[in-house]
Amino acid sequence: MTRPDVDDLVQVIRTQGATDPRVLNAFRVVRRADFVPPDLASLAYEDNPLPIGRFQVTTQPSLIARMVEALELEPANRVLEVGAGLGFQAAILSRLCDQVVTVERIPDLADAARENLRRAGITNALVIVGDGTLGAPEFAPFQAIIGAAAAPRVPPPLAEQLDEGGRLVLPIGPGGSEEVTLFRKEEGRLVRLGIVIPASFVRMVGSYGYSID
Repeated sequence: MTRPDVDDLVQVIRTQGATDPRVLNAFRVVRRADFVPPDLASLAYEDNPLPIGRFQVTTQPSLIARMVEALELEPANRVLEVGAGLGFQAAILSRLCDQVVTVERIPDLADAARENLRRAGITNALVIVGDGTLGAPEFAPFQAIIGAAAAPRVPPPLAEQLDEGGRLVLPIGPGGSEEVTLFRKEEGRLVRLGIVIPASFVRMVGSYGYSID
């Protein structure tokens, strides 16, 4: 049986509801195989999450596409990502905006993401180690924020660091059964615009997230 390739993955992403040509093109250009564990590279173009160690998994590609599309990114935007993983979502974002700042709490994963992005020639994505629920205030404000793990609510520092008119996409729930929710900042406060898609994520650990079990 022939393994799916990037064109097959883009077609699946499209059938799952992502239609923005810029987002779809980002998935064509960024090689997912370069952002998964080497022993799983043959599975990179299947629309499935993949384990990356430390009890973490990658986000399903079609889910990344839906979440990124909901941000409605513009080329001049600065984006904050909470949860770098191995860097794939940051790489996708890097094709759509001016700068990506991604916060990863696990140093080994941050190192791997940094190296994967470097090997891919991506120079506008910065990986920092820290508590993602605290954001990255030294780089704020952000015109968009995206979370790659489930939080019980929007961490206040993320709301504070979001620029006026900016959009925030975050899985809200207990971990394992979430509503990926879209917010926009209006007159200094977050306004819930609606649910992007139901999904399943690992928990967001941090000061304003969940504690490590």
